[in-house]
Amino acid sequence: MRLRSVLFALLLTTLPLNAPAQEMATLLADRMSVSGDTLLVAEGGVEVRYRGQTLRASTVRYDRATDRLAITGPITVSDENGNFVLADAADLSTDLTEGVLTSARMVLNQQMQIAAQQMFRVGGRYTQLSNTVASSCQVCSINPTPLWEIRARRVVHDQQERQLYFDSAQLRMAGVPVFYIPRLRMPDPTLDRATGVLMPDIRTTTGLGTGIKLPYFITLGDSRDLTVTPYVTTKGGRTLELRYRQAFQTGAITITGATSRDEMLPGEQRGYLRAEGDFALPRDFTLSFQAEAVSDPAYLLDYGISDKDRLDSRIEITRTRRNEYISGRFINFRSIRDVGGALESNATLPTLIGDFTWHRRFSGGPLGGEAGFRLQTHSHYRTSTSPFDSDVDSDDIADGRDVARTSLRLDWRRNWVFGPGLLAAAMGEVSADIYSIHQDATYAGSTTRLHGAGALELRWPWTGSTRDGATHVIEPVAQLVFSPSDSADLPNEDSALVEFDEGNLFSLGRFSGSDAREEGKRLNIGLSWTRFAPSGWSLAMAVGRVYRTADEGQFTAASGLDGINSDWLAATQITMPGGLSLTNRMLVDSDFEISKAELRMDLNRERYGLSSSYVWLQADAAENRSADTQELYFDGRYGLSDTWTGKMSGRYDFEADRATRAGVGLEFRNECLLVDLSLSRRFTTSTSVKPTTDFGLSVDLLGFGGSAKPGPARRCRS
Repeated sequence: MRLRSVLFALLLTTLPLNAPAQEMATLLADRMSVSGDTLLVAEGGVEVRYRGQTLRASTVRYDRATDRLAITGPITVSDENGNFVLADAADLSTDLTEGVLTSARMVLNQQMQIAAQQMFRVGGRYTQLSNTVASSCQVCSINPTPLWEIRARRVVHDQQERQLYFDSAQLRMAGVPVFYIPRLRMPDPTLDRATGVLMPDIRTTTGLGTGIKLPYFITLGDSRDLTVTPYVTTKGGRTLELRYRQAFQTGAITITGATSRDEMLPGEQRGYLRAEGDFALPRDFTLSFQAEAVSDPAYLLDYGISDKDRLDSRIEITRTRRNEYISGRFINFRSIRDVGGALESNATLPTLIGDFTWHRRFSGGPLGGEAGFRLQTHSHYRTSTSPFDSDVDSDDIADGRDVARTSLRLDWRRNWVFGPGLLAAAMGEVSADIYSIHQDATYAGSTTRLHGAGALELRWPWTGSTRDGATHVIEPVAQLVFSPSDSADLPNEDSALVEFDEGNLFSLGRFSGSDAREEGKRLNIGLSWTRFAPSGWSLAMAVGRVYRTADEGQFTAASGLDGINSDWLAATQITMPGGLSLTNRMLVDSDFEISKAELRMDLNRERYGLSSSYVWLQADAAENRSADTQELYFDGRYGLSDTWTGKMSGRYDFEADRATRAGVGLEFRNECLLVDLSLSRRFTTSTSVKPTTDFGLSVDLLGFGGSAKPGPARRCRS
C-alpha cells in the first residue's frame, strides 16, 4: 500500500528544502524506512513533487548528514513546461537544482532530445551534459540512426535564457558527418525569438546563377528585431537584405529592403524598399501606411520578390462602425509596367491621388425604411502639363489632365411583405457632383452634375421540400428603374471597367466609381433556384438580364451591358461538404455568343487541395484589351504520404498558345526535418525582363526555437 506525505510528518522534518510551508515537498512511495537519525529510504514507485517539478524513481535515499538525495532508476524528472529528464542513477540536492545524473537523456518541450553519458545540474539554472547526441527525430530500435543529429563534446542548457550551447559540435545527416563547428548556440524549443543564424536557403536562377542566403536574426528587446541576410551568387551577385520589425502598444511596423550588385546590370546599384504599418488610433480610428520603391523595373522579378508592375505608396485613416464609415487617404502610384515594348509613362498616369469618404446610415424618418448619406472628395494629379492626348499612350485622355471632385449622395430604401409572401421594395438616390478640371482641352473648367434614380422591386420567393429531404428555393425578381438621360458630359476615369454579375444585377448603378452614373429607364429581371441537400451540399443557379427603352451608349461591348438589351447573365455555384466549391459565371448575347466566361474551382482537403480558375474575355479597345484573353491558372498540392507533399502551379495563355508560368515543388516534413524543393519557370519576356528559371532549396532542422510546425512522427515497426 502506498503511503502519502500527510502520513509522514517525519519527512517534513528530515527533508529541509529551504521553502516556506506552502512549498513543502510531497512524497509518494510504496515503502518507507528510517535508519538511525540520518537516513530516510523510499522504495517502490517513488514520486516527489516540488515547485512544479516531479521526480519519479525506483528508490530515493536521503542522507541528512550530506543533505543529498541518492536516486536509483529508472528516473524521470519533469516540469510544467513539458521538459523532462530520464536517467539510470542520480545524486541530487534536496531541491533538485544541483547534482549529477548518469546515462541521462533530456527532452525539451517534448521535441528536442539530448542524450549524454553524464548530466550535471548547477544552480537550478544550468544543465551541463557531456559526450552528447542531440536530435528531435524519432529513433527506432531497428534503425537507431536519426535523420539528423548534432554530436558534441559538451552541451550547456541555460534554463533562464532558454539557450543551448554546443562545444565541438558536428552535424550528421543520416549518420554522415556534414560539417563541424567549434562552438554553436541554438535556442531551445520553448523560445520563439533569439539572436542567431537562421537556416540558409539555396536559390538558382538563370540570371543570377546559384546562390546561398544566410539570414542572421537579431533581437532588439521584446518588441523589435532585425534580420540581416547576405546573398551571394556564382554570377557575381552580391546582395544584402534587411528586415526590421517593431511592435508598439497600438500597432506595428515592418520595413524590408535590399541592395544589390550583379552582372545583369553591371556597374549599377540595384535595390528595393518597402515599409508598412498599422496602428489603432483613439475613437475607433485606424491608421495604415505602405511605401514602395525600386531601383529598376526588372529588380523585383529578377530576385523573386514580387511580380507587381505598379507600385503604390499610401497612407490611410479609417473608421468603421455599425452605421458609419469614414476614410481618408493619399496614394502615390509609380508604374514599372511594360506596354508594347516600352515602359508605361508615369507622366501621363494619375500618380498622386487623394480621397475622403464619409458614409452614414440612418432611419428613413416619415418615409420609413433606411436612408444613407455619403460625402466624397477626390482629386488626382499628373506630372505632364500637356492638355492634349499625345502618342505617348494614345488613351484618349489628355496627358496632363488634373481633376478635383466633390460628390454628395442621398439614398433611401424601404421593404414590404404582403399577399402570398411577396416582397416589395422602393428605393431611390439623388447625387450632386462638382468637378474642377485643369490641363484638358476638352473638359477644362468647372462643371456641376445632378443625377437621380428611383426603382420599384418585386420578389416572390417559393420554397418547398422533396421526399429525399432536400429544400428548394425559387425566386423570380423584377426591378423597374427610372433615371434621367441628360447628365453632363464628364471624363470617366474611375469607372472605365464594369463587371456585370449577380451582385449588381439589381443595383441602381453598375459603375464602380463616381465619374459615371447609369442613365435611362430599364427593367432588370432575374430568376434564381437553390437546392439544399440534407447531406450538406448545395446547388445555386441564377439568370438575369437588363432591358432598356434606349441605348445610352455608356457601356463597352465586352461588359455585356451595351445595347438596348444586355447579354444574358448566367451564374452557377456548387458547394460540397468535403471542401469542394465550383463557381461559374458567363455572359451570353441574343445570338448565344459568349462574351465573357469565368470558372473557378476550389478543393481543400487534408491530403490534397486544388485552386483553379479559367477566364475568357473578348477584345475591347475601350478596356485597353487589344486581343482576346483566355487563361487557365491552377495551384495544387497532393500528399504523397504522411511526410511527402507534391506541389504544382501554372498559368497558361491559350491565345498565345504558351505557358506564362509553371512550377513544381516537393516538400518533406516530419517531426524533426523540413525540406522544401521548388522549381519554377517564367516564360514571359519584355524590354526589361527575360524568361528565367528559378530553383530553390531550403532545409530546416525542427525542434529548436522558432522552427516551423513539425509534421507527423516516424513510426517504428517491430
